[in-house]
Amino acid sequence: MAQDVSGFGFTLAINASVTFPAGFPVTQFSNDVDPADFPAVKIGDVVMGLNGDLISWAKAAVLPMTISVIPGSPDDMNLQILAQANRVGQGKISNYDVINVTAVYPDGSTVILTDGKITDATFGRAILAEGRQKTRPYTFQFQDVTFTPAIL
Repeated sequence: MAQDVSGFGFTLAINASVTFPAGFPVTQFSNDVDPADFPAVKIGDVVMGLNGDLISWAKAAVLPMTISVIPGSPDDMNLQILAQANRVGQGKISNYDVINVTAVYPDGSTVILTDGKITDATFGRAILAEGRQKTRPYTFQFQDVTFTPAIL
């Protein structure tokens, strides 16, 4: 049986405790970088003991996610507001949002990331040599994740 792995129709819903308590949808993903990236996370490690015994342990790790949207789009503007609201600086008060993200895939499966923070953002608009605006990535780090498979 063939598996359809299309990403068309992928959406995110982002909720930020202070800045966007009602949340906002994200659907305007860019095409020059990966629109949504969930890098691998090291959740354990192993070593060999002096006499060749395997020693293993688990370790807690943050769960990163980076999203990239069309420059200047309403989604980009909302993410800029979120990043600016959580940036600290002299004479500036940060919102210190707790962020939750729900990712909904075309097959109906979901990934819900909770108790997160926005950690990386680009605050200027770079221009590529080919003349188009460069996509601005936004990186988040989360404490927990829940996956719900598609119901077929």
